[in-house]
Amino acid sequence: MKIKVNSARVDVTARFGRGGSVLNHSVFANCVGVDVHLQVDSPESPERVSGLLRNAEAGCYVMQALANPTPVTATFELNGVPLKAIAPET
Repeated sequence: MKIKVNSARVDVTARFGRGGSVLNHSVFANCVGVDVHLQVDSPESPERVSGLLRNAEAGCYVMQALANPTPVTATFELNGVPLKAIAPET
């Protein structure tokens, strides 16, 4: 897509939540939302810019990772030895 863009400005606000207790090993964190506002200055038609923005959003790795379930795999080591992250028995 060859589309002339004179300038662009993006404002992104992410909202996060947390809960549970560190001491009780029930702590959790989550992302409760992300707001993206993009301002574009372009001599192109609204239809062409709209197509560009659609492709930019669909091709943005960060937006797609947040908007769609993304598997995350975590491994841990302590002093070079594999370690499971589990709550200790009390």
